Amino acid sequence: MENTEQSGKGISRARFLAGAAAVGLAGATGLPAAGASAATAPGPVRPGLTRRGVVYTVGAGETPGTAWSAARMRADLRAIRHGLHANTVDVTGDGVERLTATAAEAAEQGLHVWLQPTLGDVPQRDILDHLAECGRFAQGLRRQGAGVELSVGCEFWLFVPGIVPGATAQERIANLLSGTVDMAAVQRRLARFTARAAAVGRSVFAGRLGYAAAQDDEVDWSLFDVVGIDYYGHHRDRAGYAADLARYRRFGKPLAITEFGTCAYAGAPQTAGMGWDVVDYAKDPPEIKPGLVRSERTQAGYVAELVDVFASLGLYAAMAFEFVTPDAPHRPGDPRHDLDLASYALVKPIEDRRGWHWEPKQAFHALAGRYSRLAAMGENGRHESVPRRRHRAAHPEAG
Repeated sequence: MENTEQSGKGISRARFLAGAAAVGLAGATGLPAAGASAATAPGPVRPGLTRRGVVYTVGAGETPGTAWSAARMRADLRAIRHGLHANTVDVTGDGVERLTATAAEAAEQGLHVWLQPTLGDVPQRDILDHLAECGRFAQGLRRQGAGVELSVGCEFWLFVPGIVPGATAQERIANLLSGTVDMAAVQRRLARFTARAAAVGRSVFAGRLGYAAAQDDEVDWSLFDVVGIDYYGHHRDRAGYAADLARYRRFGKPLAITEFGTCAYAGAPQTAGMGWDVVDYAKDPPEIKPGLVRSERTQAGYVAELVDVFASLGLYAAMAFEFVTPDAPHRPGDPRHDLDLASYALVKPIEDRRGWHWEPKQAFHALAGRYSRLAAMGENGRHESVPRRRHRAAHPEAG
């Protein structure tokens, strides 16, 4: 869903969402359902979550809220560790220096790191080189005693050119909507690139390897140690969620929910991951479409329910999407331009006479309560100790 703007040629989740809304994407991509590798019956369930996490996107925008700031990053990670009671952070986005600096600081603060570079809309070779640099740094963190896993990327069909026809994500979406794309060929190209990315990850990183797939992507999970799913399902009761998630557990590998969450308005959970599509980007500035009612309680209730479901199933990891979306400010006195209403973030960015800052939403407090309770129950698995020394971030090959 939406992330902060990033510099250079990379595409952020926010830019994708703007493009998707512009061409009227309604959710389905036409990609085949998940399930390419051999299935194994899941083992016995031990309630709890080994990794209680949140997605943290590194960005490099041009406004006071979106510009890269190491000081702000360190403060945000402290809030994740001590305010949300998370033990894991999904460090994602593009830019090797920003990603590695954030991963090093997260490890220094005692967080387990799921490092997921997501450079997009550049040649495939550049994407794989970017992955390799991040993977070498992650391996250096492991040598220093940090807990770290490497994800080779996120939803490649969307971000990587050469899989779906089109030079940009917006063009790829438009081509999919045209109905003229050969989906069998798309799946072959997706499988080839996924295998290449997995091979690059294995060549530089000796720890657990994962990937963040869309719910209906077909992935050869034999390439990875962890099954990662960006999950935005909605069901009437917990039994429905359990039945839905069972299809991802049949591979006999740890299941990580690499994204989950919803927006802060009534009815958002029922959109099944399309909650962001309530902004009219044809307007300048963009406007929230009429008829919506802001409801932080709705967002908080969904997040809390999903954590309860994941914990009851004893999943390996769950990472709430996302900590902050800096370019979606909350404007309490201007509901037409309250872009935070269409954001999945746990905190709301505000710019007022105090300058740019964020405040926790009800979802932040709901997640903190669930994570704190799980930690107190001792169901979060063995905590990986991190040496209290500065982890090197300037050189990805360090270590």
